[in-house]
Amino acid sequence: MRTETAPAAERVYTHVRAAILDHTYPGGDLITEGAVAEQVGVSRTPVRAALLRLEAEGLVRLYPKRGALVVPVTPREAEEVHEARALVEGWAAPRAAHAGEALVAVLEQHLAAMRSHREAGDTQAFVAADRAFHEAVVESAGNALLTRLYVSLRDRQLCLSAASVRLDPDRAVRAVADHEAILEALRRGDVEDFTARTTAHVAAASPSDRDAS
Repeated sequence: MRTETAPAAERVYTHVRAAILDHTYPGGDLITEGAVAEQVGVSRTPVRAALLRLEAEGLVRLYPKRGALVVPVTPREAEEVHEARALVEGWAAPRAAHAGEALVAVLEQHLAAMRSHREAGDTQAFVAADRAFHEAVVESAGNALLTRLYVSLRDRQLCLSAASVRLDPDRAVRAVADHEAILEALRRGDVEDFTARTTAHVAAASPSDRDAS
């Protein structure tokens, strides 16, 4: 039983989490165990396990005998996520710039993925590649504690970014252009320009400005 349930619960978790992040299940939606079980083709037992995991991550709130409410990102929470992101990335950028060619190679891969997903029209994959680009910069700064803090913001950032790009697809074009400029500054070894461009790019992602991340 355990061998069968674990993979089933993982499939449900992956399905529901992806649906929340790409707004198939928007904030405020009530998800029922029966509907999810039917969509994934499993019993309700692995659905319950998956929803408990998602509740622990703050993506849903469980209501006995009713289902799981998708926790919406409030305007205040969006602002708090952006403030935390700006603080961490602003600290990390000048330190990460010294990683040089090693970081260049990683960012080139993420930027290539962003271009590919944008051309394919895959918004969720695009914002995931975008997020990976920024996470690589933070990780290269070498502070494990701040990296874990930044990683903890991932799901809310993905929700906010996906919503932004859907509202204005041109934001994806601007995001790619910004990342290209950030990467070019890193290739030149221009720490000041790399830091300034990274900081400006993150500042433009403020929820109050409703720009792309």
